[in-house]
Amino acid sequence: MLATVIHGERDVRLEEVPDPVLSTGGDAIVRVVAACVCGSDLWPYRGVTPTNSPRRIGHEFVGVVEEVGPDVRTIAVGDFVIAPFYDCDMTCANCKNGVSTSCLHGGWWGAEDQLGGFADGGQGQKVRVPHADGSLVATPEYPSDDLVPSLLTLSDVMGTGHHAAVSAGVTQGSTVVVVGDGAVGLCAVLASARLGASRIVAMSRHESRQALAREFGATDIVAERGDEGIAAVKDLFDGIGPDCVLEAVGTKESMDQAIRSARPGGMVGYVGVPNGGAELPIRTLFNTNVGVNGGVAPVRNYVEELLQDVWSGAIQPGRVFDLELPLSDIAEAYAAMDERRAIKTLVRP
Repeated sequence: MLATVIHGERDVRLEEVPDPVLSTGGDAIVRVVAACVCGSDLWPYRGVTPTNSPRRIGHEFVGVVEEVGPDVRTIAVGDFVIAPFYDCDMTCANCKNGVSTSCLHGGWWGAEDQLGGFADGGQGQKVRVPHADGSLVATPEYPSDDLVPSLLTLSDVMGTGHHAAVSAGVTQGSTVVVVGDGAVGLCAVLASARLGASRIVAMSRHESRQALAREFGATDIVAERGDEGIAAVKDLFDGIGPDCVLEAVGTKESMDQAIRSARPGGMVGYVGVPNGGAELPIRTLFNTNVGVNGGVAPVRNYVEELLQDVWSGAIQPGRVFDLELPLSDIAEAYAAMDERRAIKTLVRP
């Protein structure tokens, strides 16, 4: 089959690799219908995270089950399924506690699993899923083609934006600021609106992203950054700041922006993959009673809840995909996001 392999800085290639095979009883083979490039994929692509040897890449996909192992009980051949950006069994203590990203038996796509098999990267034609009953969620029926992009967001960005909002305590009537206008930040705007926030500020300097943020529920836009951005945010909230700030970037600057924008006693929900020396300023947090909560989003724990609204059309997070390409153009899919010509790229094998 064909799959994406990263060789080094700005060097991703579509290559022939071995077809996946069932090997451990509880696994499944999924034919990928749609996958995508994630903002976190850009760290190795840009060389920020070194690639020491060629490896599979891609961790978001939806598709159709082609084979299942003899121990699989809840997933069947022919099911259209959503996979989270990691493998998990949903039976261990951590999964049951709502933190399936810390599954005691799970792992990551594009790597050896704990069962002695290989979990293929998502940017390819097929994927072997080690814990089919745990990781995969089947849709009520085969979806229409226009629903596929929104279902794909449940693999990562919509669930991650939702996790930022949940971590910050967004609820009916909350005031919210979202730092970051990538796909996760935009989904955080949508998640906040879904949870009933009364006012949502999107921090964005790009007109197309500002427009989508407004359509997702943002009531205000702040384009400034740093001290000017913080002052602009506070001016919108009687000089003290919002209840909740959602951080969706992961840099030192974005965390500083988020923490200093929150009102005293407010909460920051952070989901941006840490990069660039981001650290918590304990004295600032202590002095202002601002709380910080978040981390790697356990999106598998949210899929069923969010799927209901995606399936009904109540929310359309798939609109974050503003570029669609065939898998054969995977190099361009990465370049477009790297050069900010696309918010998020969807690829179809």
